[in-house]
Amino acid sequence: MVAQAAGIVIIVFLLARLIPGDAVDVKGLEGDLTTFQQIALRHELGLDRPIPEQMAAWSWHALQGDFGQSIRFGRPVSGMLATAVPVTLLFTGLSFAFGLLLAGGIAIGAVTTGSGTLRALVDLFNVWSIALPTFCVGVVGILVFSIWLHWLPVIGSMILPVIIIGIDSAGLIVKPLYEELREAATSAHVRTARAKGLSRWRVTLRHLLPTAVPVTLALSGLVLTSLVAGTLTLEVLFGLPGIGSLMLNAIQGRDYPVIQATIVVVAVTLVVVNAATDLLHRLIDPRMSP
Repeated sequence: MVAQAAGIVIIVFLLARLIPGDAVDVKGLEGDLTTFQQIALRHELGLDRPIPEQMAAWSWHALQGDFGQSIRFGRPVSGMLATAVPVTLLFTGLSFAFGLLLAGGIAIGAVTTGSGTLRALVDLFNVWSIALPTFCVGVVGILVFSIWLHWLPVIGSMILPVIIIGIDSAGLIVKPLYEELREAATSAHVRTARAKGLSRWRVTLRHLLPTAVPVTLALSGLVLTSLVAGTLTLEVLFGLPGIGSLMLNAIQGRDYPVIQATIVVVAVTLVVVNAATDLLHRLIDPRMSP
């Protein structure tokens, strides 16, 4: 985890500086600074120092929780993150919970009832997650529900993006979960439980659901990884004031401290989530232990 986090910091720092121009150039193009003022400001911000020196200074302060000041807005980056992170966490949490409940309900219902409609939904959601980019679905959703039907506002509503990301997440989970449950339904202990006269739902709750926990946990790590990309793009599309919007504005303004802080926070969070998911999976399923 430490090696991955360090690699992310280095790559992000270097890639940010490959973008043509910097925040001082942007201010100059906006007509706010003369040439001499640009040179003085670039020296004041340390942008004229060697990149390794800039990286070492930024990393040292970041390890202490100080991500510096926004070059464009003159505000502490930590304060900007404190405003944006709760929005992204709420959006991600609601989307993941909706997707997990939707996938679990469809997969369990399809195995328990044998319904052809539910089995078709399993395949439909799976194809949806593979074939339809969430950003394109979001554009269509705005066109239909906001512009044509006037049911939802174009900007600021979290209802439609949560549904879109939730369905996409459900599509990643539902097929493997259904296959795992279907295989478990043919095992000896489940057949014995049915022979004893237990109801379908009792067999599901007592014998099938415990089987589904490890595979659901394993899939959750993958889903959360893809969830982040989807939530960040839809934040921008629907005008939600989260990490995605903050990151895009920083890139457009070449605001290096904000770019680095947002990407590093997201990436390190994913590293921690994946590691925690893997650890929980090994604790729940002893077969995963070396």
